[in-house]
Parts: sequence; C-alpha cells; structure tokens
Amino acid sequence: MSSERLATLLDEYAELEKRLADPAIHADQNLARRVGRRYAELVPLHKAATELAQARADLAAAKELAAEDPAFADEAEAIAATLPALEECLAELLIPRDPHDAKDIIVEIKAGEGGEESALFAGDLLRMYTRYAERCGWLVEVIDAQDSDLGGVKDVSVAIKSKGVPEGGNGVWSRLKWEGGVHRVQRVPVTESQGRIHTSAAGVLVLPEAEEIDVTIDPNELRIDVFRSSGPGGQSVNTTDSAVRITHLPTGIVVSCQNEKSQLQNREQAMRILRARLLAVAQEQADAAASDARRAQVRTVDRSERIRTYNFPQNRITDHRIGYTAYNLDLALAGELDGVLAALAEADRAARLAGNADLVRR
Repeated sequence: MSSERLATLLDEYAELEKRLADPAIHADQNLARRVGRRYAELVPLHKAATELAQARADLAAAKELAAEDPAFADEAEAIAATLPALEECLAELLIPRDPHDAKDIIVEIKAGEGGEESALFAGDLLRMYTRYAERCGWLVEVIDAQDSDLGGVKDVSVAIKSKGVPEGGNGVWSRLKWEGGVHRVQRVPVTESQGRIHTSAAGVLVLPEAEEIDVTIDPNELRIDVFRSSGPGGQSVNTTDSAVRITHLPTGIVVSCQNEKSQLQNREQAMRILRARLLAVAQEQADAAASDARRAQVRTVDRSERIRTYNFPQNRITDHRIGYTAYNLDLALAGELDGVLAALAEADRAARLAGNADLVRR
C-alpha cells in the first residue's frame, strides 16, 4: 500500500470537498459536475481509509487496556482480525482506476455481415442496451439512426447518461466499456424459408462522451458538408439540406447526422460524436506510448472478430474473452445483463490487481 499515494488522494478529497461547499462553483454547472464526479470517485477511498485508521486506533486502545485488564484481550483480538480485510479493500481502491469510469457514453451499433438479418440483430442489440439502461435508471438519447427496410438498424448512435453524479464515480462507462467489439448471432432469420440457422454479426463501438474541455478541435481542421436526409429506400424525409457530415481532416474521421430537423441541431450532435471519437483516439495513443496499443474495439465487422456469441437455438450467450457462458439469452436480450457484466468486471478487477489493465478489453 502506497502511503504517499494515499496521502495525495486524501488531500485531493479534502480540497474537492471545500470546492463543492463553495456556492460559487455551482454557477458553472459543467465545472460543478466534473468536480462532483471526481469527489464521488474518492468517497469510497476516504471511507475505507477512515475505517482502517479507526480500527487501528481501536486496536491500540484495546491493547493498552488489555495490559491492565485481561478482559480486553478478546476485544483486541477481534479488532485485529478485521484489519486484513480493511487493508485489502483500501489497497484495491488505491490501484489507478480507469479515468473515464464516471463518464457517460456514446454507443454506435453498425450492421455487418449478414445483410438484412444483421440489421435486425443490430436492432436487437440496441433494444438490449436500451432496456438495460432503463433498469439502471439511465437516460437514452438517439443521436442518429439509419433504419433498415424490415425494421432493423443499419447504423445507430445513442448517448447513455446517468442521472446526476454517479455513486462512487461508477458511471455508465464503468459498466458498459467492455461491450465494444463484434457481436455474433446464430439463429434462423425471418427471411429464411427453409429453417436453416444463419450466422451474422454487428459491430458495437463504446466511447466515453467527451466534454468540450476534454478535446480541443480547431474549426479550420473541419470540413462540413450539408445534404438532404433520406429514409429507407432513399425516400426523402426532409425537403431541406439539414443533414450534416463533418470530416476531421487531420485524422480522417467522418461523422454524419440527419435525425434532427435543423442543420444546427444535426451539427451539434455530430460534434458530440466527433469529440468522443477524438478522445478515444487520444486515449489509444496514450496507451500505445506506455505499452502495446490496444486493439481497436471493432476493426472489421467480421464474424471471426467476435467478442460474444448469441445462440438462439440453445438460448446461450457466450463471451469469448473470459470464457463466460450462460443459458439465459432471452433474459439478456431483455436487458438483464448483470451476469455477463459482473463476470467482466471481476475479470477486470483481477487483471488490475495483477498489473494488467488491458487484459479484458484487449
């Protein structure tokens, strides 16, 4: 346990507590939210450190009393027995955590191999995450979507947000950050007349939502094009050039939005996605400088690149990264993802304790 790191974090906790007590900070809601999130991250650490310090003080007092009265020996022994668990808890909290854990996220789901069946599966994934978010009390906002002819989605971007400051600094990213990758489905498509099982895939990209302070974007490095929105089959759904396509010239990242009726709204939504993607690129570059670069969450939407398989005939869900298998696919698709997410969180915890923060998401 690093006493120096503990002292630094406890000093930061005390400073944040003072800042939040100052009414002036609430004049800037974005600043108050950032400070509040960081404070919430440090609350469990402060609590654990306080409990450990109190237990050690109680142990010292009990030992002192036991020297005069043997009756206190049992109390001292009982207090001593609690110390290892308290020390382990504090040591775990001192391990550097993901800096984005308190953030909200943007999820992009894209249909891949499998044609219309893949688009239908992408729609299933969107409903799965939406229902899970509802169970967690989070807010879901569709930023942009391209529907398919049979009711699926070809490409959709949604923002998932927690309400207020997340407890313990555990925001949406901390729960869903492992969902990025290729998801494979095995089932009989509605378009299959002979009852044969098909395999198709959809890609999921999970990005921590970036605030303007997180990413600096030079307006001169953007190319902004406008065009008319269109629906499935090319049917015009807008008679004005309200759809927006933004190209970030240095990176080549292209973002399009057409859901909103006004060009300004579509531009704002596209900028949200662009900021999140640029933040992810910056994080990948930072990771690569410290170690081998993490693989991209979705390099290609190819069946062989899967992180998880959804097998309908067996009602089975399998996460290939950690060897997790459960036969409750129907419940998972209904938003009951606690089982697989808890398994991923435990694998991540074990990886961090072993000093390998990239084990699960690699």
